[in-house]
Amino acid sequence: MATSIRAAAEDGSAPTTAPGGPRTPAAPQRSAWRSRLYRLDLKASPYAYIAPFFLCFAAFGLFPLIWTGWLSLHRVDLLNQDVMDWRGIDNYTRLWETDQFWTALRNTFTIGVLSTVPQLLMALGLAHLLNYRMRGRGFLRVAVLAPYATSIAAATLVFVQLFNPDYGMINWLLSMVGIDRTDWYSESWPSQIAIATIVAWRWTGYNALIYLAAMQAVPKDLYEAASLDGASRWQQFTKVTIPSIRPTILFTIIVSTIGATQLFGEPLLFGGGVGVSGGSAHQYQTLGLYMYELGWPSRQLGRASAVAWTMLLILLLIGAVQTLIARRNRTKLGG
Repeated sequence: MATSIRAAAEDGSAPTTAPGGPRTPAAPQRSAWRSRLYRLDLKASPYAYIAPFFLCFAAFGLFPLIWTGWLSLHRVDLLNQDVMDWRGIDNYTRLWETDQFWTALRNTFTIGVLSTVPQLLMALGLAHLLNYRMRGRGFLRVAVLAPYATSIAAATLVFVQLFNPDYGMINWLLSMVGIDRTDWYSESWPSQIAIATIVAWRWTGYNALIYLAAMQAVPKDLYEAASLDGASRWQQFTKVTIPSIRPTILFTIIVSTIGATQLFGEPLLFGGGVGVSGGSAHQYQTLGLYMYELGWPSRQLGRASAVAWTMLLILLLIGAVQTLIARRNRTKLGG
């Protein structure tokens, strides 16, 4: 053995093994393997961390979306979903020819405007008040969020009693100022105002806290400079606060518009026995209720899927318009 080691040394090559010693080529191999494993971990770990989200999204978001689009091109019965009759775009063209669809679309728009505009205006006012130092400010922040934490069913049932035409408190308060009794269930505008009131009551505090967070991020130097220039609180609010939180206002408008388009629970519970049809004359039936009526009571899954995709296209159109408006505003500010 000594002779072989001596011969290897004379040749200039290192021995591969040594009695009782480590295998010298194995150490560089282990180091290279660990280096490759580290690089693989560094590259693959982020994808492994986010993989559960994409798997859940594919299973519960993307697949239902694609399947609903496929169903919208067929005539499918709820109780016999294995039999699918190809209809193409007939389900969509039939929607455009149905008066009930246009009634639901109009009701969705009016209820959305009646609930979103007052809701965001009141949220701005509440956030502006909570932005100033006052006693009990922490309690008020929790209090304005309490309606959002209330379930839709509980809130709607309470407002059903308040808007009851016979013994409701709203009619009693209106009679105190000389306004005649209003039928909040059967008439079109009163019923939509009642439903919009429920929506505004639940979401005003939520939007107020979003505005408050944006207002607290506005630099104090801007208010100090405006105060030195003689600006009042109202002028500071309109000239400093509103322009500074404009992206947040746009965000709440988009989210509120999406919520108004998908409105379902409030009109369903408000109508009671005729909630699915949105009243006896469909006076407050939204697109969500119309889709539910087609899909379950009428068992027409194809037409219901067409309504669902129509709602998606409407939301995409609204989002595109709002994006163009925001881009134009940024261009004007940049110029």
